[in-house]
Amino acid sequence: MALPNALYSTAQVRALDAHAINELGIAGYTLMKRAGEAALRYLRTRWPMAHRIVIVCGRGNNAGDGYVLARFAHAAGLTVTVLSASPPEQLRGDARQAYEDFRASGGAAHAFAPERLAAGEVIVDALLGTGLKGGVHAELAQVIRAINSSGRPVFALDVPSGLDGDAGVALGEAVRADATVTFVGLKTGLLVGEGPEFAGTVFFDDLELAPAPGAHLAPRLTRIIEAEIHEALPRRARSANKGNFGRVLIVGSGSGMPGAARLAGEACLRVGAGLTTVAVAPENVAPIAAGRPELICVALSGDAVLAEALGRAEVIAVGPGLGRSPWARSALNTVLASGKPLVIDADALNLLAESGAPAREDWILTPHPGEAGRLLGVSAQEIQRDRLAALDRLLDRFHGTIVLKGAGTLVGSLGRTPGVCERGNPGMATAGTGDVLTGAIAGILAQCHDNWTAARVGVLVHAMAGDAAARSGERGLLASDLARELHNCVNL
Repeated sequence: MALPNALYSTAQVRALDAHAINELGIAGYTLMKRAGEAALRYLRTRWPMAHRIVIVCGRGNNAGDGYVLARFAHAAGLTVTVLSASPPEQLRGDARQAYEDFRASGGAAHAFAPERLAAGEVIVDALLGTGLKGGVHAELAQVIRAINSSGRPVFALDVPSGLDGDAGVALGEAVRADATVTFVGLKTGLLVGEGPEFAGTVFFDDLELAPAPGAHLAPRLTRIIEAEIHEALPRRARSANKGNFGRVLIVGSGSGMPGAARLAGEACLRVGAGLTTVAVAPENVAPIAAGRPELICVALSGDAVLAEALGRAEVIAVGPGLGRSPWARSALNTVLASGKPLVIDADALNLLAESGAPAREDWILTPHPGEAGRLLGVSAQEIQRDRLAALDRLLDRFHGTIVLKGAGTLVGSLGRTPGVCERGNPGMATAGTGDVLTGAIAGILAQCHDNWTAARVGVLVHAMAGDAAARSGERGLLASDLARELHNCVNL
């Protein structure tokens, strides 16, 4: 089953479970058996040649899913070894029923021992799922470490054990799965924060349940998908001219930083903006014009020059390579007073953090975790501990549209369900890729005239360009490699 667009918190998914059991009259054990069937199906999809599996079970409903899977896998002809990290006699309710049916089918559970993991070609994690309260206790932490060091591929049921299903952070030790199958609702923690690192490939099965009605079950996140590109950037009329696709001004590249504005400007052109101007420190005009002649270059020698450039522009991006000098601060203040739609990044964000600024609706802020921390007066580590909560705080403070960059970039705006981008790769962690994103968002905004749409689509095509540029390897990727790929990504 394809991944749904909507993501839910673990509490919301429990509410969906409760709705199915209490309102629709579906027995909890029926859902557990459906989960076991789905798990077997996706395990065999991911590892079709595996015949020996080891299932490590805990003490809650996640363990019940594991015992059901064990029974069905054995019936399908696989060799199954079940290791119990907790005494099965302590199981209750549906999980106990799953264990008893497993025993009745001839199965036996063995006490967990690390050396028994070698019996499997694949290890199934059925320890905790979403049932974790607080951190992982020491005994289970040892089990998780043994699974992670086994050298075998790991398949997690619902959520990798030890991973916070909402925030996507490890609560102490967490299973590093190669693949995860999640049930009923796609959990936010699988796609935000460190979640993708621990979950691997994510499969989804709704267990034949339709979403329950009620505003309290509105999605916590939505996936940003390729269909949005076509909606934002429709086919062009044959009679179109460059004036139909927007005039963008990029203000940045203070002394010694010519590359930043050039990267942003090239990205802006590559996503289809009609005219792009860069206003930069005078000494940067020659190298930028020589390297990218399609850019209009303005030597930013005073407020009058900038005011004239602002007057010609429809969208303003400010920050790439701007610096924090009095020259930079003066330029930013002039831009903020322009009344034009704004994309604000890099040093412009740092200047905002230093001086403060009233909230406004017409801007798109694009901080990475360090910049987000400075804007909120906290550390980057605190931002990363709960990226969704940090996004909410940024929106409360600054309004507008917020792009919280990083693995699983988030896009938020007050009154809208935030978006998450699951594309991208570690090769993009290199200088200048943020400047490319700024230019991409500004260029798309000049064409679609909607901040929310431009932010979501800009983030997506930027990540897709990063993945395309990394086909031959992530290490050594350059920001300019991404800029070159953007043209393909907006012309799918």
